[in-house]
Amino acid sequence: MPASGGDTLIRRRHVIYVEGYDPQGAEGYYRLFSRSFGRFLKNWPIESKIGDLQIDSDDFAHWDVAAAGPNWRVETRYEFLRQERMIRANMAKPMWRQVPHALGWILNYLYTGTLFRVYRASLRYGLALTHFQLLLLHWLAASALGGWLVGFLVARLVPLPAFLALLIGLGAAVGAFVLLRPLADKWFVVQINSHWPHLLPFCRGEPSCFDHFVEACAQRLVEAARGRTAEEIVVVGHSGGGVLAPAVVRRALEIDASLGAYGPRVVLLTPGSLMPGIGVHRHASRVRADVHRVAIEPSILWIDAQARADWLNFYDFDPVSGIGVDAGTARCNPLIWRVRLRDMLAREFYRKIRFNLFRTHYQFIMANDMRAPYEYMMLVCGPLPVEQWARNGVEMLKRFAPDATYNPVAA
Repeated sequence: MPASGGDTLIRRRHVIYVEGYDPQGAEGYYRLFSRSFGRFLKNWPIESKIGDLQIDSDDFAHWDVAAAGPNWRVETRYEFLRQERMIRANMAKPMWRQVPHALGWILNYLYTGTLFRVYRASLRYGLALTHFQLLLLHWLAASALGGWLVGFLVARLVPLPAFLALLIGLGAAVGAFVLLRPLADKWFVVQINSHWPHLLPFCRGEPSCFDHFVEACAQRLVEAARGRTAEEIVVVGHSGGGVLAPAVVRRALEIDASLGAYGPRVVLLTPGSLMPGIGVHRHASRVRADVHRVAIEPSILWIDAQARADWLNFYDFDPVSGIGVDAGTARCNPLIWRVRLRDMLAREFYRKIRFNLFRTHYQFIMANDMRAPYEYMMLVCGPLPVEQWARNGVEMLKRFAPDATYNPVAA
């Protein structure tokens, strides 16, 4: 739809969303998107309709969004890569299997020096990662202490053989561990300490639980580009999806090197990516190969959105050279987009959530309290190409009137 002045606006957009390591899945993200879109409409008085969630296959779900201002209209197909079955299965494994893997990851990050490289890359992210590691260790220590205390009291107060007191103490430790599980789930201890042990083989290029989803998503991306049903294709990799999404694009380019030449602009958007947290590992050969391939591909635009207030991303960090990738003179990606959560949220609400690690982290994919250069709903459902927002968001914001009419020249 041409706007006054000759600008060409996006009419059809195809979003492929690659989630982080989150068990809530397509249903949960659909509810999150729908609630957030209602908040978005308070700032942008547009006509809109969100279609029902459609489960297309074991790998994909989608919903359609129609959004229209006075002089623009966008149809968005929002596809969701369904990793939830794998994630839930991993997190449902017996803890006697999960805990050794988690401890192995913690020790791996220590003896390879990865944890210290994470701290050099981002002090805040390093502290957050250590926080979740320590929560697991505290969970184990509290359970062991409870078991020891029960065993000690039994040995002192009940005339039982020592081995029976020991068995009772061990049973009490296991019981304390089980009783503390709901608290560990509430504090994301199981989720985080399940994710990283599975990322290690992936980053080294070994078989992993993520391989099937990378392949399925790459095939879907190629299919979408060849179909030419949209003017812009946006692959969104939020959080842990920031590790997988570059792998998806790299694999898609292996399938079809002409991926970005079919007509639709292909954009890789990685808001709040935690990729550097695994990319700095000295054995992360696959991750660095993925990053290198996308960094030198001129037909793909990679935009890496970073926010200082989000402790679970890497702010003011080069996701290419920062993880040891030398792309040379061929490098053309990424475009680093530094955003301010303060500009997106009401002052009191920002103060309320600023130390809530996951709430601030998810703001990247939620609607704002006020109009701002970074507004996720405008990126995926608005009429301007994502690139224009990333390159000159302040200017683009000025081009919209209070009633959401788009003016090619800022007022």
